[in-house]
Amino acid sequence: MTPYQARIVTEAQAWIGTPYIHQASSKGAGTDCLGLLRGVWRAMRGPEPEVVPAYTPDWSEPSRDEVLMRAACRWLRRKPLGDVSPGDILLFRMRNGSVAKHLGIVGDVSPQPKFIHAYTGHGVIESPLSEPWARRIAARFEFP
Repeated sequence: MTPYQARIVTEAQAWIGTPYIHQASSKGAGTDCLGLLRGVWRAMRGPEPEVVPAYTPDWSEPSRDEVLMRAACRWLRRKPLGDVSPGDILLFRMRNGSVAKHLGIVGDVSPQPKFIHAYTGHGVIESPLSEPWARRIAARFEFP
């Protein structure tokens, strides 16, 4: 793990225990999955690169608009799906054929990969990147 990757993981882990609050991005007070990424971005890169418009919990599923995926492609570097590294950002499709609407940050990669994410009803937690989660990965990115 590079020093930069270690800083990303350490910052993401510092958010563990933050309650889940839709559209929030405040360490210790409340966040959702995008808010977690926004907070880690601010710690690593400085000000956020664009204003995040209001969004609904369904993440544009009815319109099938890949809003989150497009934003990730604008501001992050895309990586091959199988190239797992600490600090990577994972985008998930929660159902087959749906838009990508959940994200997390890879923490530990061995022996069992784990990722940090803000999850409804749980807040920010670190979860094993088990097969049910791994098969939902739609894209993998890294911070620029």
